[in-house]
Amino acid sequence: MTQIWSGDKVVAVTPVLAGPCQITQVKNKATKDGYSALQLAYGERKLKNIKKPQQGHFKKANLSSAAFVKEFRVDDTADFKIGDIVFADTFKTGDKINVTGTSKGKGFQGVVKRHHFHGFRATHGNKDQERMPGSIGPKGPAHVFKGMRMGGRMGGEQVTVTNLTVVAVDMEKNILFIAGAVPGSINGFITIKGEGELLVNTKQTLEIKEVTEEVKEEVKEEVKADMVVAEETPTEAPVETPLEISKEENKN
Repeated sequence: MTQIWSGDKVVAVTPVLAGPCQITQVKNKATKDGYSALQLAYGERKLKNIKKPQQGHFKKANLSSAAFVKEFRVDDTADFKIGDIVFADTFKTGDKINVTGTSKGKGFQGVVKRHHFHGFRATHGNKDQERMPGSIGPKGPAHVFKGMRMGGRMGGEQVTVTNLTVVAVDMEKNILFIAGAVPGSINGFITIKGEGELLVNTKQTLEIKEVTEEVKEEVKEEVKADMVVAEETPTEAPVETPLEISKEENKN
């Protein structure tokens, strides 16, 4: 995590590299899938670690490889096609988002750390029982009920943190600055969901527009320069050749 200034306040944020993500499959209700969803691919991976069916699947989207593939449900997929790219600028400052990731693994832990038990008293004849769970069930059924809170492996589970806020968006580097912490470790894979319309090809379209405008400006400057040269070039009077002069004298 880091911190950035938001007005006159310092906000603790988590920078997240959010894209570019390329659409590798479009599902809709009219096909055999029966629901509307978009499959997004992110990152790069060595080809030797990707199976040939997956390589062929990525090739349809003009994509050589991908490290992660995730499916997102959407209401309508009519405006999307395979090969479209989603950049970080689909999010705006102030958007409310939900972040899902795999929490850090903490190994085998007791009930105090894993389930926040307060423990037993440390005096009045108690010995070596401060962090014990105590009774785990009645005598009658003579077995432990499923779901009993006990010691065990902690972390490494899917966790969703809701209602986080996007504080800033770095469009050039595709980085989102999210207020607070997100689940998972550094360089972990997370999914971000927010309300509103999903924008595709926005950054790419802007770059194409900028290049087109620069080319137009260069063409205009070249045309202006040609016009100036044409205006400055003096027009010379036509020179009569001796043959033409002799023809006129014969007519006279």
